[in-house]
Amino acid sequence: MAKATLTISSKNYSSWSLRGWLLTRFSGLEFEEIVTAPDDPSARAEILLLSPTILVPCLRHEGATVWDTLAIAEYLNEVMPDAGLVPKDRIQRAHCWSISGEIHSGFTTLRASLPVNLKGHFPGFKIWSRAQADIDRVCAIWRECLGKSGGPFLFGMRTMADAMYAPVVTRFMTYDVKLEPRLKEYAGMIMALPEMQEWIEAAKAEPSDIEELEVDY
Repeated sequence: MAKATLTISSKNYSSWSLRGWLLTRFSGLEFEEIVTAPDDPSARAEILLLSPTILVPCLRHEGATVWDTLAIAEYLNEVMPDAGLVPKDRIQRAHCWSISGEIHSGFTTLRASLPVNLKGHFPGFKIWSRAQADIDRVCAIWRECLGKSGGPFLFGMRTMADAMYAPVVTRFMTYDVKLEPRLKEYAGMIMALPEMQEWIEAAKAEPSDIEELEVDY
């Protein structure tokens, strides 16, 4: 029997569920997956950015209940310290937490304008200027991290930061966002991760669609 459970919502639409799931998989902690149906009112509110609080993903482990992705990352780093979720170097670790916090609390226009939709593909999608500013900031973060670390991941080895930015990678793929070669290579590598491929295959198999997130351009 699994020692932990992770409650998530839609694999096709929920960026927060993807982050929590990847963090837990990257940590190596054994867990049982519990999926809340996308038509559940609380799940829809989370996915459609209508909820002031985000209660999924929710990790339960040995009496602890943790429902915020940064809190999940911190908890997993504590219980699985050898997983490498954060860099060992103090300065790199501070940078990792900072950019993870930035994507956790910011980029609201990007979230609203380019919602996660792994089944969708919208080439030629019109990106408005405010969303482009968010995209430019993400690219600057990736460029700086890869420049300092040398890659292939943001901090050389795979860390929580790659899990936190993975939903942005899927947005870039879904909406055909053009990236410079090095950033395109990074995005392609994230999409090719076995964990991401597993998640994407499950997302494509989901029977439910949320009409509000199905754009037509």
